[in-house]
Amino acid sequence: MSKLLPLVALTAAASLLSGCATVAPPAGPRIDKSLSSRGQSERIKYIILHYTVADLPRSIKILTQQDVSAHYLLTDTDQPFFYALVDESRQSNHAGLSSWKIYNQLNSASIGIEIVNPGFTETPQGRVYAPFKPAQIDQLILLLKQLVARYNIKPENILGHNDIAPQRKQDPGPMFPWKQLADAGLVAWPEPSRVAARVPIFTEQLPDVAWFQRKLAQVGYATPQTAELDQATRNVLVVFQSKYRQSLYDGTPDAETAALLDVLTSPVPELPAPAAPTPTPAPVSASGAALPRNTSSR
Repeated sequence: MSKLLPLVALTAAASLLSGCATVAPPAGPRIDKSLSSRGQSERIKYIILHYTVADLPRSIKILTQQDVSAHYLLTDTDQPFFYALVDESRQSNHAGLSSWKIYNQLNSASIGIEIVNPGFTETPQGRVYAPFKPAQIDQLILLLKQLVARYNIKPENILGHNDIAPQRKQDPGPMFPWKQLADAGLVAWPEPSRVAARVPIFTEQLPDVAWFQRKLAQVGYATPQTAELDQATRNVLVVFQSKYRQSLYDGTPDAETAALLDVLTSPVPELPAPAAPTPTPAPVSASGAALPRNTSSR
């Protein structure tokens, strides 16, 4: 009997502890998700395009085994495809020190897409950039359309790495077919007829450097506001020209560059919708009865 008492006591204690465990409060906080704030937006606001300056095996190694990364890597194979390297919900390290309009450090607000491309080589005739494969651009457009629809990304927010870091980056370079993306409705593009109409005006009187600096900043570029044609301003002009005028990108603030900038920063005003035509009342007789309309073709 005396041997059973400790066993009974232990059993009772265990039952008591077990009962306490079942009524313990939950470990996590209590959260009610029935409400939603009006003041919110998608975290992802930008898409940044890069070239890898490496072949496919080296690009994969760099983007998977080093600190630099991207959400997507577009191959240069015969049938290009994407490697999804970083989930879209997570930040990848592709933009670095960057700025566009009021935003800085764009890693946290963007999706980075790396395109396998050797970049450029230095030759006695100058720097020569490598073209992109048409099949790569076809695949890129398909992905961009999905991302734009998913995150409601504005056309002016699909950018090159050089757009957001013009003092240190060249990619995706002057061989990247921005106009093809514009034709697909993905990026903003200056209307050619409006540009052509402005070129003679700026040829006759070229704006001063301060005007170019203000316009470049208005587009979105981080541009010095020194009123001097310093090297930093030339670098921004080179990036702008290599995107919108790929035949000549020497950093000179000329009339065509001024026209391109002016059109990009002066959107066409939307015309009011035409008023609905007022129906013509049917003729009436002296007694007030409606008369038949004359439907003769003569």
